[in-house]
Amino acid sequence: MTKILVIKHGALGDWLLATSPMQAIRQHWLAIDPATHFTLLTRQPFAGLGQASGWFDQVVVDDCPKWHQWRGLWRLVRLLNGWRADGQPEKRQRFDFIYDLQTSGRSGLYHRLLLPPKPLWSGIAAGASHRHNTPHRRQLHSLERLAEQMALASIASCPPPNLDWLRGEVADFNLPSRYALLIPGCSPHRPEKRWPAELYGQLARALIGQGITPVVVGTQAEAAEAAVIGRVAPDAINLVGQTSFGQLASLARGAALAVGNDTGPMHLAAIVGAPSLTLFSQASDPTRMAPRGVMASWIRQDQLQDLSVERVMDAAAALLPGKS
Repeated sequence: MTKILVIKHGALGDWLLATSPMQAIRQHWLAIDPATHFTLLTRQPFAGLGQASGWFDQVVVDDCPKWHQWRGLWRLVRLLNGWRADGQPEKRQRFDFIYDLQTSGRSGLYHRLLLPPKPLWSGIAAGASHRHNTPHRRQLHSLERLAEQMALASIASCPPPNLDWLRGEVADFNLPSRYALLIPGCSPHRPEKRWPAELYGQLARALIGQGITPVVVGTQAEAAEAAVIGRVAPDAINLVGQTSFGQLASLARGAALAVGNDTGPMHLAAIVGAPSLTLFSQASDPTRMAPRGVMASWIRQDQLQDLSVERVMDAAAALLPGKS
């Protein structure tokens, strides 16, 4: 039996884009050996996604121990080297190929934890059998970078990211037939990537004027932003902290529009097909990071507080059903 390990920690947007090579890896190896066993190494927030995808026979949570935390490191050594819980060498069932889709300094160092004979390895690690070290890799969009990495590992093509398997029950939210998702959050340590909540509120009010109900989504960390939006546009629906990844995907499938910052849920909305408008500041480059989808668009303003509601509304209007 062929054993494959895929490493992908996150963050959410990057994880969702990596569903492209995840599918390709699975298709490639099943064509060679229908009995191939696939393992995913990921962080806790994304373990459920890995399980729900149906692409992996085993999902292992990586706690990313610090290098002085020997117990956690020993667990990683056992996993990467295919040892069973008792760690006996004769029980070793090593991986045949490891695909490092995280390609961080940390995941690259995991290559050093492998004992000889080392399995084949696709990633950036020094000494990897299929090393992706082309000088332009950091200038590529994530999807193109991952596709190039796969090509170097003899996987010629990758399908588009696929979240058809990701769904959740949303009937209890009792949403109107025409609504727009507003996603005002992003990484807490990147406030420069946030369009001000007051402006989201004004956008919500403008959407209401067009007969579209704004629905604010995000984690509980965005409760303050949702409250500001609600004060400016009292008819907006606040679902912050109430949706799973599956429910968010189902909400996005039914949305007339999704507008948000450069954050993971916007990738989710774009992948499932929602007309999506992502707002970028000078803090990130949309040519390398923008969500991809059949109806995905973006606009950029160096300082997001200078991005006008009118400009956002004009760009959003072009995405609405019936517009061209």
